[in-house]
Amino acid sequence: MAAYTLAARQEFCTNTVIELTNCTDNIKIGAGHCTVIAGSCAVESREQYLPLAMELKHMGVHILRGGAFKPRSSPYSFQGLGEEGLQILAEARELTGLPVVTEVMDPRDLDKIYTHSDLIQIGSRNMQNYSLLKEVGMIDKPVILKRGLAATIEEWLLAGEYILAGGNRQIILCERGIRTFEDMTRNTVDIGGMALVKELSHLPVIVDPSHATGRRSLVAPVARAAAAAGADGLMIEVHQQPELAISDGAQSLTPEILRSLLQDINKLSSL
Repeated sequence: MAAYTLAARQEFCTNTVIELTNCTDNIKIGAGHCTVIAGSCAVESREQYLPLAMELKHMGVHILRGGAFKPRSSPYSFQGLGEEGLQILAEARELTGLPVVTEVMDPRDLDKIYTHSDLIQIGSRNMQNYSLLKEVGMIDKPVILKRGLAATIEEWLLAGEYILAGGNRQIILCERGIRTFEDMTRNTVDIGGMALVKELSHLPVIVDPSHATGRRSLVAPVARAAAAAGADGLMIEVHQQPELAISDGAQSLTPEILRSLLQDINKLSSL
């Protein structure tokens, strides 16, 4: 028997489907189609984020993403707007009727993030922050759990097990690339690993081609590959002016590029 008992498919034959009902449309993740989560890496201002949110709504994006608290490699990089960013996300939700997801880094921020978001993200750097995993295991909102920078598939599933063991059964696993010897891309995208996790576990699995590649030109090809391989969703970074983005502009699509990509995704996910 697998060590990740609650996450294993052998214990739960039916796929877990995450339903988001506190929004204009009834959105499901893991129901056999590719759910698209999109938005800028960081919430930079109302003037930047709210118009983008409306544009994403009109083109058919299902869930808005945006960072209010940003984990950055350098302590001198932009760390996010914090509570102000959460308030802007809440405004975007009210304006568009779309659910929003943002990252939690510190258990002390969990109550604020819980109030202002519909899904909570655990980033790759915190995949094995077991104290944080236990905290989100006790809430009643969906959690997107990103694979760690160098985590094996079993370690990723065991991290999910911490949340499941706490009582929260609404988990979405996110493949976002792993660190390998290759340095021409930001990370190495494990499409095969994503497909394997869907065999091993009943939990929905999505792919983040933006953080996985770090290159705008590679986001669409990897997104199409993930959709063709059966990903339950995609998390994509978008910015009106990527060259002016405060963080991750090099991997952010423009709304025009995303609009074209969504047409391909819809075709591939229906095959």
